[in-house]
Amino acid sequence: MALDKQVLADFLDRSDQTPGERLKRRREELKLTFRDVEQASLSIAQHHENDEFSIALSRLFEIEKKGVVPTLYRLYSLSAIYGLDLFEVMQWYGVDATQLPLDTLRVRDRETGLIPFTPPSQGSVPFPLSLDPGIDLENNALLSRMIQRWGSMPLILLKRMEPDEQCIGYVGESDRSMAPLIRPGSIVVIDTTRRSPEVGAWETELDRPIYFVEHSQGYSVGWLDVQDRVAILQFHPSSGVPARLFQLPAELRVIGQVTAVAANLNPPRRKRQIRS
Repeated sequence: MALDKQVLADFLDRSDQTPGERLKRRREELKLTFRDVEQASLSIAQHHENDEFSIALSRLFEIEKKGVVPTLYRLYSLSAIYGLDLFEVMQWYGVDATQLPLDTLRVRDRETGLIPFTPPSQGSVPFPLSLDPGIDLENNALLSRMIQRWGSMPLILLKRMEPDEQCIGYVGESDRSMAPLIRPGSIVVIDTTRRSPEVGAWETELDRPIYFVEHSQGYSVGWLDVQDRVAILQFHPSSGVPARLFQLPAELRVIGQVTAVAANLNPPRRKRQIRS
């Protein structure tokens, strides 16, 4: 089944149509009958050994004509049969998967943890950020003059992110364990290929590798010193947070080394308490 890119592009521009109308129009453009779609969905269901992927004739009619919202399984089948991007179709129904990392921050803004970084479609960046096409990431510039739309993710995350080798972490608003090197509320890039703590004499604290780790209480960032099967997780002296000891590998897992940090240097001011 050949996919005409121009026809598909024109189809996606029909924003005034309901999701059911869009799916119907796409089916008609491909000259598929209800029976064709049903048979194709049965093939997908058989392959996955899950009947939830199948779409009966009556259900397809209700999706197209009555505005019935398909299940995730049926939405997958329709996307596969019609040659559509699943995440694009989800947007028709009001579910924008590109917002997943930002929503994670909204509900976990006080905890240190990992941020999902799975591009919803190949080649895209899962954050609502668009830049002037002429921007030069190598040189200094006033970004306020270049940024057309600024989301919540920093520019540093656009530079050669490799989801297979890197992930993104968030340092909670209440986590001051590595301040001032890593401020609360910072976004960090983690190289997951660097999980073995380096041993050496560091000239300054800026040279010493910082690691993102997981333990029974959640996630932490800090310096690691491994002796035999004991890991000493150390924090910045200015934070006043004491070092912690963990047994390896049962009590601590190293996610990777922090290789980049983006921080808000002008956090919201705390309200002054008025004493009576």
